[in-house]
Amino acid sequence: MIETNPEKIYEFLYRGVETILPSRDFVESQLLSGKKLTMYLGIDPTGPNLHIGHAIALKKLAQFQNLGHRIILLMGDFTARIGDPTDKLATRKTLTTEEIAENLKNYKEQASKIISFNGTNAAEIKFNSEWLGKMDFADVLQLGSKMTVQQMLERDMFQKRIEEGKPIYVHEFMYPLMQGYDSVAMMVDGEIGGNDQLFNMLTGRDLLKEYDKEKFVMTVKLLADATGKKMGKSEGNMITLNDSPDEMYGKIMSWTDGMIMGGFELCTDISKDELLEIGIGMQNNENPMQYKKQLAREVISIYYNKILAEDAQTNWEKTFSEGGLPDESMITKIEDINIQEIKARGNLMIILVLKGIISSNSEFRRLVEEGAIKIINEDLLEEKITDFQYTLSKTIILKIGKKKFVRIIV
Repeated sequence: MIETNPEKIYEFLYRGVETILPSRDFVESQLLSGKKLTMYLGIDPTGPNLHIGHAIALKKLAQFQNLGHRIILLMGDFTARIGDPTDKLATRKTLTTEEIAENLKNYKEQASKIISFNGTNAAEIKFNSEWLGKMDFADVLQLGSKMTVQQMLERDMFQKRIEEGKPIYVHEFMYPLMQGYDSVAMMVDGEIGGNDQLFNMLTGRDLLKEYDKEKFVMTVKLLADATGKKMGKSEGNMITLNDSPDEMYGKIMSWTDGMIMGGFELCTDISKDELLEIGIGMQNNENPMQYKKQLAREVISIYYNKILAEDAQTNWEKTFSEGGLPDESMITKIEDINIQEIKARGNLMIILVLKGIISSNSEFRRLVEEGAIKIINEDLLEEKITDFQYTLSKTIILKIGKKKFVRIIV
């Protein structure tokens, strides 16, 4: 049954949406026609976990599914071997088929937290190796004839590489064509992705025109603050769909205040009226902490439940407002210490660097000088480490910076 409720269609077309091509009016007319449409989201399995950036697009895909339309989650198991060059100033590392298969193992389970793989309108999973892996060299040449080198060089990241004297490999030129061919192979009506995927998605739209098919392209907003700073692995605040409630809560509390409104719009299901109310509160300079806590609870409730969201807030407040230790799930454990490898018996700096907790010896020294590495004693009091050559003699719990806890078991 196709749903043509104007309010639900409006929500799909506007909330969290950056761009729709050829136009919102075109897509709206398609949705109001009562015809069953097909839209897909492609994900290259370059890591084992889906993250909240994927979830933003998945939530939009779920809205499309709830309108009664067909949705496909496409696993880019073939394109992942090359790696999308979008926004990359260096060539991506080539993944093996074994690495890709390992990364893919839990994608369906994670995605099922947002889209449904059950019922009469179940989401479908496809793999682009099914068609890309069967192409021979003549097929590849034919596909390559659909785009010029000049068109490719219009992409910003290729321009930057040329300016910096960095290489651009031919296989990277092929990536947009391969992603574009996915649309042809599945004969879809639409594709959704981040706004950094627009070039690739439009390539698929161009290819489909040869079959007299008009594909729409929808890009979702990226979660970032007013300065353009967004969450990411390098910031340590990227939420994966496998994170525990405590991990989710702590990461959201580390987001900048400028990400609060975007977080509510893109990552929660609160109503337009609630969004407006929060926006007014933020404009009136009300304490953003209350809204950030609410945002964290809303997000955790989607992936877990309200009780665990409240527990996560209690744990966070216990740790960062009242002092004390967080829940065990928030403490990194180091157990497999090879004393011979460390050479100096239990030297803390060597342990933390070897285990990847701290990036380098110089980073360790800087943190010690700033008083940012502390031992949590039995009374839960903090004792600063001041000795660069501090040596372990027993199991300890460290607090590094404001939010990182490490238990080293000796």
